[in-house]
Amino acid sequence: MTLVYPVQSLVAHPPRLSPGYKSTVKRSPTKPLIPMRHTLSELTGPVYGHETVREGDHDLTIHGKKEPIGERIIVHGHVLDEDGRGVPNALVELWQANSCGRYVHVVDQHPAPLDPNFTGAGRAQTDAQGYYRFVTIKPGAYPWGNHHNAWRPAHIHFSVFGYSFVSRLVTQMYFPGDPLFPFDPIFNSVTDEKARNRMISSFDLENTKPDWALCYRFNIVLRGRNATPMENK
Repeated sequence: MTLVYPVQSLVAHPPRLSPGYKSTVKRSPTKPLIPMRHTLSELTGPVYGHETVREGDHDLTIHGKKEPIGERIIVHGHVLDEDGRGVPNALVELWQANSCGRYVHVVDQHPAPLDPNFTGAGRAQTDAQGYYRFVTIKPGAYPWGNHHNAWRPAHIHFSVFGYSFVSRLVTQMYFPGDPLFPFDPIFNSVTDEKARNRMISSFDLENTKPDWALCYRFNIVLRGRNATPMENK
């Protein structure tokens, strides 16, 4: 059976060449891409990393000697297909800067403090209904040198793995009302406003824990007309 891909839905995703985001100028293809048929092994295995998810990996606040510095938050939602059905057993990974806007990475030399109690990485598997949940610290904005006075809005990176190695999708989650949205070329590389707004989480008062943590909902739609913009589509 020949697979037909709805290319119209690709407009929800950022183009590989977005001149406002300077690094895409050097790393984007200069010639048309050549579709290559996946092999059976690529489509059926291996299931990457699912078996190593441990209890507590979803809570980024419990792995240090003390609780991390910053505003504790809950981030939860569903991984959904194009028909709104939950995708079970998807591997959801996240990584982020700490509350001061710094990553635990040798390349990040932003003059902000590292938090010895926060690695900025976690993972979880969706349940039978496609639901996931993380506890973490709200990340800070940080300078990134793309242009004069360039600052990235607070955001969390998400990676979603399906049942095979080639099924990984990557996106970013933002927080509502961030004043840096108009100035961020990565956020604005998604040219469709409705699609862009699907990268912004919604404040969830119902699931906010009194006296403990604010909650944000972020659903990840894998494909279709309501797909979450993905940076590796």
